[in-house]
Order: sequence, then C-alpha cells, then structure tokens
Amino acid sequence: MDEADVVSIAELLDERRYLLDVACWMLGSAGEAECVVDEVYRRWYGLSGAARREIARPRSWLARCTGRSCLTRLALVEPSGDTAFEAGAEGVDAGVGVEVSRVLLDALGCLSPDERARASLRVRRSDPVAPWEHDALVRAVGRACLDGDAGHLVSLLCPDVTAFFDGGGKVRALSRPVHGGRQVAHGLLTLLARRPRTALTAQSVNGRTGLVARYGRQVAAVISLDIADHRVLQVWVILNPDKLRSWNQPTRRRPEGSCGAGP
Repeated sequence: MDEADVVSIAELLDERRYLLDVACWMLGSAGEAECVVDEVYRRWYGLSGAARREIARPRSWLARCTGRSCLTRLALVEPSGDTAFEAGAEGVDAGVGVEVSRVLLDALGCLSPDERARASLRVRRSDPVAPWEHDALVRAVGRACLDGDAGHLVSLLCPDVTAFFDGGGKVRALSRPVHGGRQVAHGLLTLLARRPRTALTAQSVNGRTGLVARYGRQVAAVISLDIADHRVLQVWVILNPDKLRSWNQPTRRRPEGSCGAGP
C-alpha cells in the first residue's frame, strides 16, 4: 500500500479545491484551472511509489507544480491573446477521458489471472446472500468505519479481500488494488476517518445497499461491496469527481439510512 496516497475524504477534497483555487486565481479561468490540476495529478501518478513516499508534504509539492504549470501557460500567451494551451485543450481533455476510463481496468490488471478468476468464482459459487443480510453487513462495515474499530472491521472482511480505489487520476487516492483484511481495513478507516463536516450513510448503490460518504453537502465517495460466505470479498470505492457528478445533482434524491452517525 502506498502510504503517500492514504488520506481522508476531507483531505482529498480540500486539497483538490485548494489547487483549483490557486490555478483559477492565476489563470482567471475555471476550465483552464481544471485542466492544469488534472495535469498536475497525472504528474503525481507518473512518479514511482518510492518517489511519492519521499515527498514529506504532498500538498505543497502539488501546489508548486500547479503554480509552475500556470506560469508556463501564462508565458505562452501570444500577442493575439490566444495561448498554445488553449489550442491543445481538447487533446488534453481527450487524454484525461481515456485515462479515467482505464483506471479500474488498470487496477484489475494488477491482479494475476488466477487471482481474478478466484475472486470471480468465489462470488458466483458462494451461497446467495439475502438482501437483509447484505444490508446488515454493509451497515456493520459503515459503523465500524465510523467508530474507527479496526478489529471489528477486519472480522467483517474475508482474509483475502481486495479493495479497488477509483480516483480517476483526479484526486490523490490509492491507485493500486489493496489486498488482505488488515490492509483493506486500514485503507477504509483512513479514507473514512471521522472529521468535521463528514458523514457516512447506507444508501442504494446500483440496486443494492452501499455506503455514501459526504463532505459537507458534497458526495465524496460511493462504495459498493461484494459479499461471499457472509463476509466482504471485494470493495469498490468511487472517488473520481467526474463519476460522482450525478450524485451531486441538487434534484437527485436517494433513499438514505444511518450507519450510526451523521455530520
């Protein structure tokens, strides 16, 4: 597990918002600011895991890169007012789209074929889980995360559980699958650590009970869980801001259920 990318929901959103504010202030354009910040996160993930771990203050590193990128773009302004950055913006967005669409595929690619087959077969061959049992187990996972109870959380996970974190390269989230009960529990507890303005609720996710984490009024993560043999076998955490846009529409309403705590 790359400890440099194990951070809480509050830190993830505050960090991205800060970088966007810096870029928007320097460039005067929210659209260009988004492109710059996406590029900076791509640079971060372009580093090796060892290189990221050597960076003591990732937010400062990201802010410096944001500032340098903005200055580079400002220096490319031509007399006509057009910029080389604007001319290539469509190409940058297209590249980001391709990268985002491949995040989970890349994560799955980190598993060996045998590991993928075993996980898939275990889900298919395990005894069907009744909706009430799935609901109860998801809520128990949510309560354990809110309580910071690592021991109880580990007991709810299969020993060979795998968690996938889809940040789309747009937030500083874990980019590789995490294996094992203790490792997955650590990742979830860090991500969902109780902070001011944070909340975790049980809601319908793709037709089954899942977990939704909010920071203030913003949905920051949507979590689906696959269950086998009465414990959690796979965890899918969506952190990608693009994929969460539909969850943050003002008119969108979903049934909610408490995991035991609110904001």
